[in-house]
Amino acid sequence: MGPIRVDRVSKRFDKTQALDAVSFEVRPGEVFGLLGPNGAGKTTLIRAILDIIKPDSGRIEIFGRPFQPEDRERCGYLPEERGLYPRQPVGAVLEYLGRLKGLGADAARIGARKWLDRLGLADAATKKVEQLSKGNQQKVQMAAALVASPPILILDEPHSGLDPVSVRMVNGVIRECAAGGQTVVLSTHQMNLVEALCTRVIMIARGQTVLYGDLQEIKREYSADAIRIQSNAAYGDCPLVERVDANGNADRSVNVYLHPTATSDEFLSWLVARGAHVDSFERLSTPLEEIFVHLAEHAERTGSTSGTSRTPGTSRTPGTAGTPGTAGTL
Repeated sequence: MGPIRVDRVSKRFDKTQALDAVSFEVRPGEVFGLLGPNGAGKTTLIRAILDIIKPDSGRIEIFGRPFQPEDRERCGYLPEERGLYPRQPVGAVLEYLGRLKGLGADAARIGARKWLDRLGLADAATKKVEQLSKGNQQKVQMAAALVASPPILILDEPHSGLDPVSVRMVNGVIRECAAGGQTVVLSTHQMNLVEALCTRVIMIARGQTVLYGDLQEIKREYSADAIRIQSNAAYGDCPLVERVDANGNADRSVNVYLHPTATSDEFLSWLVARGAHVDSFERLSTPLEEIFVHLAEHAERTGSTSGTSRTPGTSRTPGTAGTPGTAGTL
């Protein structure tokens, strides 16, 4: 059983159904993506997991049981809003927050120094929080979530205000936390970072689940049947090919789009049977951002998520097969 388990959780605020029977599990040592458009219910879900608000129905378990008071010391939370004391020295703020998480004075001081060093803020300990740039304040807030080395780390837009160098630094910290056994829940609108960091994701829209599962499997299921290939084959002779896009790449590769019922394995078999000389063969995946936008727009257009929610392994959803692209890494 994972450190976090959410089972059919619902929450209503007056006439707004913020969460509607949401279920998922987060595994030990993984970076789990929590996705959704603005107003989807992500913050409500995070607050319910942390026992800040109570759901109307359903069950949430932390470490295999309902949330207990002592679990507050075992969960690190970086909220999207600033939660620091602007007129206090950075080091003192981190030590104080460490003490609130159950650390002794020495351990809090050591933890504060460790994370300031790791995040490139070693010289900021005596500065007031308000004297730092927005990006450095965000890194201090990250340090506050990490100072007590919690088994569960929930990060809401941790890259907000960060420059590219700092983004790489924070990504490295997130990976280190997961590799060390900490469970990380990452809520963000930056799909490239989700692709770089997460192994599994859930996407909610209008309070309902529209995607949940292994990220790579989801991308495979939603991707267009397209291959970037460089070979001497006459692609127009292949009955599996719907169209060919000569994309003008310097290596003279082209994008080959297959009919909906065809697969890349069948196309490769056709190339082999024809004796084609293949220099490169790459199945293209639809960027997660494109999948996200399609599902979010569908939910907004229809007023519900009916017809979009599915698990990997079912047929491709119409409309997601735009121009494929490959995911970048950070």
